[in-house]
Amino acid sequence: MKRTIITLAISAIVFGTTSQAQAAGFQLAEYSSTGLGRAFAGEAAMADNASAQSRNPAMLTYLNGRQLSAGGIYVMPNIDVTGDIAITSPLLGAQIMHVPASAHDVAGNAFVPNFYYSNQLNEQWTWGLTVNSNYGLATEIDTTHAAAIFGNETAITTVEFNPNVAYRINEQFSVGGGLRVVYGEGSISATTPAWVGAIKSNPALPAAVAARLPDTGMTLKAMEGDDIALGWKLGASWQINSDHRLGLAYHSGVELELDGHASGLLYDGGQDLSIDGYLPIELPAFAELASYNQLTEKFAMHASINWTQWSVFDQLVAYFPGEQKPVSGVESDLVKDENFKDNWRYALGGTYQLNNDWLVRAGLALDKTAVEDQYRTTTIPDSDRLWFSMGAGYQASKNLTVDFAVTYIRMYGDAPINEQQNLAGLALVNFDGEASGDVWLAGVQLSYKM
Repeated sequence: MKRTIITLAISAIVFGTTSQAQAAGFQLAEYSSTGLGRAFAGEAAMADNASAQSRNPAMLTYLNGRQLSAGGIYVMPNIDVTGDIAITSPLLGAQIMHVPASAHDVAGNAFVPNFYYSNQLNEQWTWGLTVNSNYGLATEIDTTHAAAIFGNETAITTVEFNPNVAYRINEQFSVGGGLRVVYGEGSISATTPAWVGAIKSNPALPAAVAARLPDTGMTLKAMEGDDIALGWKLGASWQINSDHRLGLAYHSGVELELDGHASGLLYDGGQDLSIDGYLPIELPAFAELASYNQLTEKFAMHASINWTQWSVFDQLVAYFPGEQKPVSGVESDLVKDENFKDNWRYALGGTYQLNNDWLVRAGLALDKTAVEDQYRTTTIPDSDRLWFSMGAGYQASKNLTVDFAVTYIRMYGDAPINEQQNLAGLALVNFDGEASGDVWLAGVQLSYKM
């Protein structure tokens, strides 16, 4: 299989559609439109429909009979990276060249679908299946953009398949577990910015030196490939009484070995070479502690604390085990230092039953960034996020429920970016800027009891 060496940004495509990640790092939160309406507050303790097993497999024991739930969320990001580039090079003498390097709308719109099934076997046992995605992000700028040397395109596709099973111990306690089968594919490329051509065409530049500079828009590094890896998840639920419930869930990390080939001037020297390579990357473990509280006959509140082990995303190192090595002769290449840290997410939401047919939802969340200011990059412009969500559920028939939701996510606080790149020893390139933006999410979920 072709596999990918990812760098800089890493992003998700579910069933072939690309999405800007809406949680910290490149984690996706959009697993159902039901949960979206309350900003995914209380998810590990909720059992609205078959999608409940995605966060906590133990919640399967609260689902009667056989149930199907499917839907999708349309993601509309507006992410900007603004700043300037300073080029220091002996080719410029004592002069420092400054170039505007702002990029707008670096992530396109996308549709993220999902599918869930649950089957109650008896009073104790229930099993289920899920197909969704938990990670991803995509960024892209023009091949001649001033910041293209840091990466003009990066993407990863992750699709996750989970068979799950749950057991009701008694009226208070349930446990569950599942297997995580994760398929991931991705691509990355960095190209020569237009300002390299401006330096190259300088009549004062010696011809021999100009010949060493790559042409504008030329691929410097490119990698692509895919892999399948396994993980697991566990969950538990405590029904304190008929009105209050706690849920706890843990999803293991998943180690992908993106194995494929590398190309580009800095790897193949402009020759027609096929360089085999692979890049290990661990998708981080994550956990959630959640509560469900029925405060009145019609009103319930939900809360969540989420943790993600982003500290495993430290470095991206590519390895070249085949006979054909990069032109540098190295067997490994430090693609990028990432230096992520573990992050936390806090959410609070509510549900109000208007009548027999309609209920409404709302929620707020604070999603803390997974990167310190000094390590933020142009291709993973991660920052703190605030979520504002609202939604509604309609009981269309005895067995069919339709959920609608919309969310606005705002990046807040300072998100400075200062990144350096060495251009083949000929120039030191420094980007100085910041990231900003917002995202709109809109989704629908259909749930059917058979």
